[in-house]
Amino acid sequence: MTTKQELPFGEEINYWQTSQKLPDIWTDKTIKLIESLGGTVLAEAFGKESGTGRSAYMLAFEIGGNHFKIVWPVLPTRSPNKQGAARIQATTFLFHIVKAKVLESTVLGIQAAFFEFMLLPDGRTAAEASSEALVKALPALFRPQYPTLKAGDVEGEYRELK
Repeated sequence: MTTKQELPFGEEINYWQTSQKLPDIWTDKTIKLIESLGGTVLAEAFGKESGTGRSAYMLAFEIGGNHFKIVWPVLPTRSPNKQGAARIQATTFLFHIVKAKVLESTVLGIQAAFFEFMLLPDGRTAAEASSEALVKALPALFRPQYPTLKAGDVEGEYRELK
């Protein structure tokens, strides 16, 4: 069983106080990247747990009939008055992750590039699912695009595999 890694402090990670652009500007830039692939953003959100103070940004989108969801955490800070910088950092990360995936998709395709963010039929992303759950869910994801052949669909000799 794997456990979730504790988050590092924002001050220890890239993009800390490297931008003065507001989170909404970074989010808009990220949405434009998704749209550049012919995608549609279905939902965008910022959420904060009142009990723990943890927060994250979420983007749900569709590209070519595939649904994806990215949830990116706002990293904790050493100083409570630096939450604005942490939110800018989180949306900057989100932008650069999507930008890299857009570039990757030009070579490997959208499904391969965004695979970890692909939504499974049960609502989890591929990255959130256990290996067993992922193996069970994959046929349902690809079945509509790749129909299975039945007897009579192929002419010539063939043998059925058991």
